[in-house]
Amino acid sequence: MASTVDHRDPRRPGGQPVEAHLFLLAGQHPGASAAQALADAHTYGLAAEAAGYAGVWMAEHHFIRYGACPSAVAFAGHLLGATRRITVGTAACILSNRHPVALAEEAALLDELSGGRFRLGIARGGPWVDLEVFGTGLARYAEGFADAVDLLASWLSGAPVVAGNAAFPFRPVHVVPRPRRPVPVWIAATSAPTVDLAARHGFPLLLGMHATLAEKAALLERYAEVAAAHGHDPGAVDHASAHLAYLADDDATAAQTVRPGLSGLLAGTDDYVRLDGSTGSAHRRDRYVAHLLDLHPVGGVDRCRDRIRAAAELPGVRHLLLMVEAAGGRERTVANIHRFARDVLDLTPTPT
Repeated sequence: MASTVDHRDPRRPGGQPVEAHLFLLAGQHPGASAAQALADAHTYGLAAEAAGYAGVWMAEHHFIRYGACPSAVAFAGHLLGATRRITVGTAACILSNRHPVALAEEAALLDELSGGRFRLGIARGGPWVDLEVFGTGLARYAEGFADAVDLLASWLSGAPVVAGNAAFPFRPVHVVPRPRRPVPVWIAATSAPTVDLAARHGFPLLLGMHATLAEKAALLERYAEVAAAHGHDPGAVDHASAHLAYLADDDATAAQTVRPGLSGLLAGTDDYVRLDGSTGSAHRRDRYVAHLLDLHPVGGVDRCRDRIRAAAELPGVRHLLLMVEAAGGRERTVANIHRFARDVLDLTPTPT
């Protein structure tokens, strides 16, 4: 069976192939409930394995319709138990909202129970009301992310005993369950400081859908320089890049189908409430939708293949995370998952 995109980048050692995964939001389209969005996302995860994708990555959000999953780790555990081949990752757990040791323990547990199929993606998050609700505060978001990453990295390194640090002081304790191997960690990054932090640890990047290929390439170039300066081989790091994906008979039909669904999905971001009490604004949504449709593999076979090929040529990117839910509708999305796998990615379905 195949789970890779056969577009090779000659800049990579051995021309390593790029794996195709799904990126699931469990977003609530207008008129849908959170329960329906979660059930749909589970269905899409099962469809990913059947269609031959390498894995599934689950988003995490709090208090907004844009994403109905408040714990990507819990969803990953459920999906790992329902599948047998694919990897399942988090894209991404909001580290500013939780204690890094608690998250690391959960990651080590899922890594052990799944036989190494779990992938941990983490993010700083935003200055949202989440920080107030969970009691971590603005300082954890603004200043404490690096200390949290340091502690999480220590816990997942395979060390038998770990002690706290300045931001999380505690006496040395035993790591149980102790990872048999370092648990894979990705860091979502949109800014230079976060890229530098990931590079210092040698953790690969999770690159979001909003950025152009040129912007992603610039972040990857910076990463390579900083990683090399800290003794890491940039060529051995497998970055991940998220992309909107929808296949139709032609480009116009794809855009017409996705545009209203994507706009409705993005309306859920208006639920964001910042710590200062301000909320989201919808006045730029149409422009953002147009930007995403222009940037990503949304169209007929030729356009989607071209966009996938360009994404696969990003230096160091080994995982393409495809967001397939934008058009809405369970049957339509499942059909898109299978059709995109077959006609664009040349994947082989998994035997049942």
